Amino acid sequence: MSPKPITQNTLFYGDNLPILREHISDESIDLVYMDPPFNSNRSYNVLFKDESGIESEAQISAFDDSWHWDKSASLTYHEVIQNAPSNVANMIGSLHGFIGENQMMAYLVMMTVRLIELHRVLKPTGSLYLHCDSTASHYLRIILDIIFSPKNFKSEIVWKRSGAHNLSNDWDAVHDVILYYSRSEKLTWNQVYEPYNKEYLARFHRIEADGRQWQDVALTAGGSKESSGARSQQSWRGHFPPPGRNWSAPRLITDYLGLPRDMDVIEKLEAMDAAGYIYWPPKGGLPRFKQFLDLLPGSPVTDLWTDIPPINSQAQERLGYPTQKPLSLLERIIQASSNPDDLVLDPFAGCGTAVAAAEKLGRRWIGIDITYLAINLVRYRMRDMFPGCQFVVVGEPEDIGSARQLAHDNRYQFQWWALSLVDSKPAGSGKEVKKGKDLGVDGIINFIDDPKGNPQRALVQVKSGHIKSGDIRDLHGTVDREDAAIGVFITLDPPTKDMEREALSAGYYTSEIWQKDYPKIQILTIEQLLNGEQVQMPPAHRTFKKADKVKKVEGSQTELDI
Repeated sequence: MSPKPITQNTLFYGDNLPILREHISDESIDLVYMDPPFNSNRSYNVLFKDESGIESEAQISAFDDSWHWDKSASLTYHEVIQNAPSNVANMIGSLHGFIGENQMMAYLVMMTVRLIELHRVLKPTGSLYLHCDSTASHYLRIILDIIFSPKNFKSEIVWKRSGAHNLSNDWDAVHDVILYYSRSEKLTWNQVYEPYNKEYLARFHRIEADGRQWQDVALTAGGSKESSGARSQQSWRGHFPPPGRNWSAPRLITDYLGLPRDMDVIEKLEAMDAAGYIYWPPKGGLPRFKQFLDLLPGSPVTDLWTDIPPINSQAQERLGYPTQKPLSLLERIIQASSNPDDLVLDPFAGCGTAVAAAEKLGRRWIGIDITYLAINLVRYRMRDMFPGCQFVVVGEPEDIGSARQLAHDNRYQFQWWALSLVDSKPAGSGKEVKKGKDLGVDGIINFIDDPKGNPQRALVQVKSGHIKSGDIRDLHGTVDREDAAIGVFITLDPPTKDMEREALSAGYYTSEIWQKDYPKIQILTIEQLLNGEQVQMPPAHRTFKKADKVKKVEGSQTELDI
């Protein structure tokens, strides 16, 4: 049964493969941008070590959850061999024989099965951009050639993501690769331009009385009499084009003047002259085209992108997400390969740069991510950048039963989801949590409650298993030790009477600004949070860094509404 069309901007939580299969219908997507979680800062050789290597395990932490050659990867490999088109099955089988069963092969198998689905959901006019690095780009291009066909390969875009920063015995890696494919030859394409350089602008040294700048350029083009037709080489006002050349009326100006494209060239030149776009040299010679600067859109962007800086530590749009890409990078892609109201899909949404760019440029969007950490960051980002922006989140628990199921399936994802219910950011990275370095604090809510602007904190602890009164005493001790204002205990199960008495005995935090008392230790159940209850605390607080508000306009540059 085909999935129902998606009519709202949507964030999906979960593995993008079943989501693509169950929720995204055939030929419904206009543009796919994907930046899969592949760490280019790891040694190329390490990626090819067997799973038994200790060094391999230590250095490929980015793939701990997704890209190991395990039962899931093996089953997916057999699925591709059995069910994919024969050319895809043959290709992945050859790669398996060449590479072996390791992290790299697991990554390529997982990417292949997803790229098959992404090809399915693209419209005939749609395009796909795959953001990767030199570690695996050559393998990914082979896979894309087989799935999309080599004739639909459009570009290998090189984006300079950083300046030189290492002194070593090899060439410093400063670029990423973006592989661009279309679904068919009927692709959507809007030429994107960048500003001219100073040297080119200096050519426009002639100035009209009204201040318009222009340069004179030839009105002829190459071609022989036989190939181009006699009429383009005939005399015009006593002048002939040079041998082997033809009169040529630039399409830029003829379209601007509204002249029919099948109009005779000499008639076009007459119309151009009447409109003031022909330059007649005062000392004689061939007439030339008056090329006005204000009619030129800019220099066409090539496949070498050096004009978009990365997100550095001082960048205004930086949100703290490790693989965040510049908004302007995604704007360029979305402008070139989609039109307003088209549907853009990012199956590895991360911090949501693609969906933010889509929203800004008037496109509809779908974002998918496998972590609640990312889903929550996107939620906050869209809320901050586009107040009133409407979207739905699919895959979150909606009742106590589905919350218990999430806790059973993955307690870390449950923890991140529970923190989102109180607008709390995680206290440490997922890696720290997985290593067991949970010091009694899972989340932090920062807020300002001081006339001098000094920050305060509410510390949050999440429990999905057995709970007892000692947990509340421990949280109270942590709040005092860390000099925090409030402690919040989130539990899947109802608290005991002893726990409630322990929380009540902690007393209150008094707000200087609001002149109000708030319980110092608060217990909130998941059921209460799902029913709309919130932490009792001063109202002005934040979690992730706030994204700047953005004006929704069509244009190549991001406009920050400061």
